[in-house]
Amino acid sequence: MGRRIEDTVEDLGSALFDPVIRLGVTGLSRAGKTVFITSLVANLIERGRMPQLRAAAEGRIETAYLQPQPDHTLPRFAFEDHLAALAGPEPHWPESTRSISTLRLSLRVARRGLLTGLAGPMVVHLDIVDYPGEWLLDLPLMNLSFTDWSAAAIATARAPARAAQSDAWLARIEACDPAAPLDEAAARGLAADFTAYLAAARAAGLSSVAPGRFLMPGDLEGSPALTFSPLPRPARTPGNSLWRAFERRYEAYKRVVVAPFFRNHFARLDRQVVLVDALGAIHDGPRAVEDLRGAMADILTCFRPGRNSWLAPLLGRRIDRILFAATKADYLHHTQHAQLTAITEALLTDAKARARFRGAETRALAIASLRATVEQTVTRDGREVGIVRGRSLEDGSEVALYPGRLPDDPAALLAPARRGADDWADAAYRVTRFAPPRLTLAPGDGPPHIRLDRAAEFLIGDRL
Repeated sequence: MGRRIEDTVEDLGSALFDPVIRLGVTGLSRAGKTVFITSLVANLIERGRMPQLRAAAEGRIETAYLQPQPDHTLPRFAFEDHLAALAGPEPHWPESTRSISTLRLSLRVARRGLLTGLAGPMVVHLDIVDYPGEWLLDLPLMNLSFTDWSAAAIATARAPARAAQSDAWLARIEACDPAAPLDEAAARGLAADFTAYLAAARAAGLSSVAPGRFLMPGDLEGSPALTFSPLPRPARTPGNSLWRAFERRYEAYKRVVVAPFFRNHFARLDRQVVLVDALGAIHDGPRAVEDLRGAMADILTCFRPGRNSWLAPLLGRRIDRILFAATKADYLHHTQHAQLTAITEALLTDAKARARFRGAETRALAIASLRATVEQTVTRDGREVGIVRGRSLEDGSEVALYPGRLPDDPAALLAPARRGADDWADAAYRVTRFAPPRLTLAPGDGPPHIRLDRAAEFLIGDRL
């Protein structure tokens, strides 16, 4: 109740004085959350490359500047360090998101219409909340009992796509007796094997790796809240059994880890961008694509989409705009960007339909937060082929890439993925990781990108 009163007072203050937009940025590993935030903020401060952001194109954004954080209990997003990593003499990709962080960017914007001459410029605060996508995978646990979660997790681990990663853990749970009295050494072994399985699945390009904190334990490492594992339910479950102990720890995990994240951060967002590494999943094969589709469907059921109104501070906030952004569009020639967008939309069809039904506006875009390549057209076998060229991440040498032709119909990828095919029957897709380009920025220009201005217009343009 105290938290709700505090949020209501803060939101009413925002409605009456300087408006605040709370933008959540998430995505699963390798999606590029850190680079997205860094480039977005840099390009809002220096707006020379933002022609599709209408307020910038009209010259109404007078200035943009970083403010002290409004929440003193959260780490600040290290914008300056990440920008230095990308724009330095030896550019490199910054470290990926490991925990939640925030950053406030304030924009002084000239008003439109009749208010132009009657009032001075307004200040709009953009509060960016960066959090690991793996944490989102935990939110569906709120509605699952330990019995239901265990059954689902074991069934997923037994799928052919995960056999190589889950064999050791499955063998251990099949050898144990969940009805036996709790043995802490055995419990730690089960939790360690379960964690190793999740880490191996993520390294193999699979997306469903809940509970997320098992891979990012922080100060909870070694605690009972992270020392449990799914178990097959026995016929008898005595109060001192391994099953009951793990059930209590699972409920503690939801209470101590998942619920505070939802209540204090996730439920207070206005806008959300979900970054999707669709190209990486396509490169890893049909099973990785199907795993990504399932993970994104689970994630998006947790959003509270709907229209916000002036009663939002009293009735609870809702996310009224959700952007699904397929990252690394610079790994493709621009002639294939439409196909990448269509594949992303197809991956999220069900979740997007639910969001629209509840009043949220959704959009899919193919973007590159920082453009790492240049395009080139070459002639192969008498026909022109679009390729991209950039610096190899491995040794910095110049490399050219033709990743393969994405199909015009997304069903050509999604159908074999749903069937559990081992590989793409009649095509091959390759992704070579590029290093950041060496930047020489003109005054007033932010880092080069693809459609980051269109993403910004959709996410915050209506509030400027």
